[in-house]
Amino acid sequence: MSDLIVNLSEEAVEVINDDAISAFPNECCGFLYGTESADGSRQITLAVPVTNSKEGDQRRRFEISPLDYLRAEQFALQNDTALLGVYHSHPNHPAIASEHDLAVAMPYFSYVIVSVMNGEIADHKSWRLKDEERSFVEEQVHLTATESILN
Repeated sequence: MSDLIVNLSEEAVEVINDDAISAFPNECCGFLYGTESADGSRQITLAVPVTNSKEGDQRRRFEISPLDYLRAEQFALQNDTALLGVYHSHPNHPAIASEHDLAVAMPYFSYVIVSVMNGEIADHKSWRLKDEERSFVEEQVHLTATESILN
């Protein structure tokens, strides 16, 4: 584990978990939005599901269309937030990044993987590509309570 930290809001985790359970036994996927601090830690405040456009067996693979990536970038610009990554599920497998995940990963993004065992959430892990080589480093995942602002 590294000193890279991803803080997931309760709302983002709820969206990810709901998407993963409803897609089971297939993989779900979606985008992660928020802010990045000067120390490199990330605050994910919003998770937005997207259609798994993988043709064929979606139980072991997901794919996000180029048009959905474009829409995600536009959403970030229009809502003054940063597109920080992608989440997806691993049905009946651990939340460990696979060789396929590594092959399609893009620099900079955090990749949150949720393990769903027999239709139940088992674990969350996050991964980021190392700058100097084509391998993942695990990010620490923290659940953060969302503070409500009362007037």
